[in-house]
Amino acid sequence: MADVLPLVEARLRTALGEPDARAAVTFLGTDRIEVLRFQEGDIVRYATLGMSAHPMTDPTAVVADPVKGPRAELVLSVRTGRADTDKVLRPLAVLAASPQVEGLVVAPGASLDVGEPLWPGAAFTSVLVAEPGGLVEDLELDAPLDPVRFLPLLPMTPNEAAWKRVHGAQALQERWLTQGTDLRDPSRRSVPLE
Repeated sequence: MADVLPLVEARLRTALGEPDARAAVTFLGTDRIEVLRFQEGDIVRYATLGMSAHPMTDPTAVVADPVKGPRAELVLSVRTGRADTDKVLRPLAVLAASPQVEGLVVAPGASLDVGEPLWPGAAFTSVLVAEPGGLVEDLELDAPLDPVRFLPLLPMTPNEAAWKRVHGAQALQERWLTQGTDLRDPSRRSVPLE
């Protein structure tokens, strides 16, 4: 079975250019997760590399299938110069390791919470997983492997996360859209939720 990570990194480079920094984190009992940083104008993008090495497995499955199952990497985009967002590397690695550690299947519409600010002074402790395909196209792999999906992450304040639990991901995204929320602003405040 071919190692998918070189293919994933090549897809990221094709879509986002050359990374200007990378960091690696290894958690006990997990494979190494890297976070690559890509700079484009006033936007910095952080992409995980390592989450897709193994398929995500339904936590209720009796036996984990080593081949079939969804694969993904996470991508976070923020505006530069407004916060120390480089400190998001460890929280992103924690989120990328969650399928291995907690048996989660990360999919669009899901909320992922790290329990602390994503970076110093951030109003966000969690993210909404958005639909893939816009920024980085899915990476098709040879059968029977599922494609690697590049899932955008949208930072949520605790109030937004609580509102999303009640009303759903689609309703929160519509609220952001109608309010003209800049989801890339690392210092934004919660959208009005009344």
